[in-house]
Amino acid sequence: MTETLVQVDSRRGQRATAGIALILGGLVFVVAEFIAAAAWTDPPYSYTYHYISNLGVHGPTEGFGQVMYSPLAWVMNTGFLLFGITLFAGTALLANLRGPRGWAVRALGFVVAVGGVLLALHPGSGETPDSGAVDLHSIGALASIVGGNVLVVVLGRAHRQAAIAATTGRAMVVLGVFGLVSLVGFLSVAGTSAGLIGLVERCAVYPVLIGCACAGWSIVRGRR
Repeated sequence: MTETLVQVDSRRGQRATAGIALILGGLVFVVAEFIAAAAWTDPPYSYTYHYISNLGVHGPTEGFGQVMYSPLAWVMNTGFLLFGITLFAGTALLANLRGPRGWAVRALGFVVAVGGVLLALHPGSGETPDSGAVDLHSIGALASIVGGNVLVVVLGRAHRQAAIAATTGRAMVVLGVFGLVSLVGFLSVAGTSAGLIGLVERCAVYPVLIGCACAGWSIVRGRR
C-alpha cells in the first residue's frame, strides 16, 4: 500500500512538473520578446509591423524591407532556445500520455525544440541564402509554428489522458487550428510591405504559447 501511494505521489509530482514546464515555455518566450522589444527604440519596435525574428538580429541591417536593429538580440535568441527546450521537457514529462497520442505529443515537442534551437543559433537576417544553402532560420520558424500548433491540437484532443480540463482541451483545439490558418495568411504576405505583417505572424505564434500555457495551468490545478 505504501509503495503504491509513493508511486501515485511520484506520478502527480511529475505531472505537476510537466505542467509548470509547459507554462514556462510560453512565459519565457513572451518575457524575452518584451525585453528585446523594449530595448529597440530607434525607431521603436512595432508588434504589429515588425517580424518576431527581427528581435534576434543585432544589426543594424535590412531584410524583407524592414530595418533590423535589436540591441538585446541575445535575449530574444536565448528566449527562442529556452522556449523550445522547456516545451519539449513539458511534453516528455507527461508520463500518463501513452500510445499513439503520447508518441505524437513527444515527437511534436521535439520538433518544436529543434525549431527553437535553429531560431536561436541562426538569427534571421532577411538575406537570401547562397546558392544551394539551406535557410535554417526559416526551417526553425516553420518547425516551431507548425509543430507547436499541431501539438496544441493533439494535446487538446488528448485532454483526458493528459489530465487537462475538457473545456481547456476544446479551447486548445480551436487555438491550434486558428494558429495554422493564420500561418497560411502569414506566408501569403511574408516579404511584402503589408502593414500588419507582425500582427499576422503573432496570430500564428501566440496560439502555441497560450495553448501550452493553458494546458500547463490545467494540469497543475489537477482538474479533468
